[in-house]
Parts: sequence; C-alpha cells; structure tokens
Amino acid sequence: MQLTQNQSLGKGYSLSTIKSFLIWTFTLTVCLLVVGFPLVVLMVTVGAMLAIALQSVLPVSAVLLVAGALIGTNILAVVAGAALLTLKGVHPQEVRWLHWLHGEANPRHTSVYAACPLTCDLDS
Repeated sequence: MQLTQNQSLGKGYSLSTIKSFLIWTFTLTVCLLVVGFPLVVLMVTVGAMLAIALQSVLPVSAVLLVAGALIGTNILAVVAGAALLTLKGVHPQEVRWLHWLHGEANPRHTSVYAACPLTCDLDS
C-alpha cells in the first residue's frame, strides 16, 4: 500500500514539475517577444553587423552562423530561466501578475458593444 502511494505521489510531482516548466517556458518566450521587443531589435541589428563583418572570413556560412548563435542563445536563455524558476519551486500559479493562470474572470471589466443600443431590443 505504501509503495503505490509513493509512486502516485512521485508521478503527480513530476507531472506538476513538467507542467510548471512548460508554463514558464511559454511565459518567458511571450515576455521576450512582446516586452523585450527593443532587445530583439538590438540583437537583430548587432547580428546583421556581425554577419557583414564575418562575411569576409566565412563567405558561405556567416549569416547561418550568426543567426544560429542568436536563436540558440535566446532559446537557451528561455529554457535556463524556466528551469531555474521550476527548480527553485516558484509555481506560475503563485505569481500575481499571471492573471490568466488563476482562472478567475476580472469583474472590473465588462464588455460593452457599440451596436447594442441599435440591436439589443430586436426580436429575432
């Protein structure tokens, strides 16, 4: 009996850890693309200059090398950040600014449609 309880607890913990890691990976990727847009523009600018400078040394693969290095660095940073947050035990559900994970609707916002005064009283 004790063995099956330990196995089910271990399986639940590993699934929770994997879920936490995947949510952190998604969240950090979105943050990098949306909030870090100026950083992405700076990386593209530096990468283009680096590719032009390396073109004389590596004429065939300079662009491929620079693009691969930039994309690989971004992926490594996102995965390392997600792994660090997961291993420290920070669960995405505990973070206050991730409202979409809590599953609660925000009652302060109500939808108001511009066509409603014209169409709400019509009987179909």
